[in-house]
Amino acid sequence: MSTVKKRPKGTTRVSSKNQVTIPVEAMQAAGLKVGERLVASADGPGRVVFQRDIDVLDQFAGVLTGVYAADELEDLRSEWD
Repeated sequence: MSTVKKRPKGTTRVSSKNQVTIPVEAMQAAGLKVGERLVASADGPGRVVFQRDIDVLDQFAGVLTGVYAADELEDLRSEWD
């Protein structure tokens, strides 16, 4: 049976593949969920900041739903020909 390594709560290590595990408490406090994409940036020696990767298309997709009548866009497109 393997033993659990004792580390101070909230700490982690950098693996040989440059991977880290974010402690659950930090994830919850930041409001992050499993599967979210993050952007990492250095913020001085020994400090890395993770931020959610914001997809602009996701933010604005569907915003104009209902603005045009059902056939209005097709009428406008037919003017291009």
